[in-house]
Amino acid sequence: MTEAKSMSERRSQKAGAVTIKEVAALARVHSSTVSRALNPQTRSKITKEVASRVIAAANALKYRPDRSAASLRTGRSRLVGVLVPDIANLVFAPILSGITERLSAEGYATLVADAGNELASQIELVDGLIAHRVDGLILATASRDDAVVARCLERDIPIVLVNRAEAQSRVSAVVSDDGRGMQLAVDHLVGLGHRLIGHIGGPEGLSTGYLRRRGFEAAVANHQIRPSQAPVETASAYTREAGAEAARRLLDRHKGLTAIVAANDLLALGAYDVLHERGLRCPADMSVVGHNDMPLMDLVSPALTTVRIGHRDMGREAADLLVQRMLRGDLPTRNVMLAPKLILRASTAPPQVVGAPRPTRRKPAHKPA
Repeated sequence: MTEAKSMSERRSQKAGAVTIKEVAALARVHSSTVSRALNPQTRSKITKEVASRVIAAANALKYRPDRSAASLRTGRSRLVGVLVPDIANLVFAPILSGITERLSAEGYATLVADAGNELASQIELVDGLIAHRVDGLILATASRDDAVVARCLERDIPIVLVNRAEAQSRVSAVVSDDGRGMQLAVDHLVGLGHRLIGHIGGPEGLSTGYLRRRGFEAAVANHQIRPSQAPVETASAYTREAGAEAARRLLDRHKGLTAIVAANDLLALGAYDVLHERGLRCPADMSVVGHNDMPLMDLVSPALTTVRIGHRDMGREAADLLVQRMLRGDLPTRNVMLAPKLILRASTAPPQVVGAPRPTRRKPAHKPA
């Protein structure tokens, strides 16, 4: 019988959790060495052979660190709070995956809160997380002038923004190059021959809505397309329904458009809905470009041409910045901007020649009863 198995069987006859001293005894090291070996941030202070032996002993005994005791001893909880505006939105899944992957490697656990878009709810959640002694926060909820960020700064808690940023750089943020993303979309459409291009913008109070609209306007101007040829309708929210409402206004008020650039993929799907209800074909009658390349956009019909953002990388970068901030509070503010990429699929094509006949749809044959 191995020593680990023997100790495990003796443990099963005793009440209570496995202690760090028992792990130390099995690994034949001091208790302080166990602490160093099980902490990713201090593991490098001991040899790999000793660290491996301690980890094996901890696994054999099914040891779980007492976070509460460690928090009282060190003043750190090893917990990080993450706020997202809509956890059901597929955009945030890879962001959260990147965050948790990187934080876990550094020995932190993640508390994720679905904060919605109401300021009072967001502040209440932040206060609750701070009451639970989180060591830092990552916010995917920020507006261009965000009261939650102000609250965090008042409470002197490390904070990093992800996906959205403030107009003023009070804290570090990791975002995509929204202007470049719009340029890629417009350049592609102009290259196909489009000159009448509409934009469904996101909410102006969010950096993504504001910057993508400005990026769209700059991109069409670069191609000598007049504002009257590139109208904008702003959606009230980043939802499919709000995208459909904005698309109806765009098509009702601006006749002759041949393409739509949407500020995100959900808005683009709303445009799809309106084209379908009006009997318009995508891309034959209207090309559509989205933004984000959230999961499953290659499975919609037609598969959506969109601007891809590296959301998992964004999450990793945000976690790295926060870990650095938690370890050294005097670090300067940093804004990390990731490069987007245009993903070509089936929702864009050259505009239809004016006067060309539209193919008629065949009605399905009715089978006799």
